[in-house]
Order: sequence, then structure tokens, then C-alpha cells
Amino acid sequence: MTTEQDLDRAVFSTGDLLPAVIQQWDTGEVLMLGWMDREAMRRTLTEGRVTFWSRSRQEYWRKGDTSGNVQFVRSAALDCDGDTLLVKVDQIGAACHTGTHTCFDGRAVDVVVLPGESSS
Repeated sequence: MTTEQDLDRAVFSTGDLLPAVIQQWDTGEVLMLGWMDREAMRRTLTEGRVTFWSRSRQEYWRKGDTSGNVQFVRSAALDCDGDTLLVKVDQIGAACHTGTHTCFDGRAVDVVVLPGESSS
């Protein structure tokens, strides 16, 4: 399948954006979530580095260009509905803008765990 065909399969919704879940390729750890429009997705698939659309700055940003915390693309897949992209990366440095390894470090919330179910 070509990049254009992959882009055509993607379903961009709210504001022509698609959520992109970023995952460490070898450990499976979820690092962050960002937003991509068609062009950011195209750049990510063809340049080997993750590019997002910044909703606050209204511009493209390639992860690591200013921080040095680069995300090298290892693989990518659309979900069954085509409306979310999973990008597996080799993360160099912190993934979160706060300096933590992942955007989910230390941010656990309380949940109800049903009897017999694992909480991990």
C-alpha cells in the first residue's frame, strides 16, 4: 500500500485531526498522545520522525527539534475504524514536555477494580 492510500484510509474528524498514540516500540509503554492532520501524518510516515499538528500554536512541530527528545518511527498502524493512529517509536530522552519519560508518569487516577480482575 502506498502512503497516499494509507492517508486515504485515515479518518480525520474534529478539525480535520486524528489522534496519534505514541508507544515505545520495544517495551509497549504508552508515551504520549498527539494530534495529526493529513500533512503531519504524511510527514511522519515518510520522514522517519514523528510530526504533530499543534492545536495551541496552530503549526507543525516535529518531536525533538527544539528539545532533542526525538521520536524515531519504527512502525505505524491505523485502528479498525481508521480514526486513530498508533505510532511505535524509538524514544530518545523524555517524551513529555514536562521532562518525564512519558506523559502518564505519576498521573494515576483512582478506579474501581472489579473482584477477580487484575489492576495492572
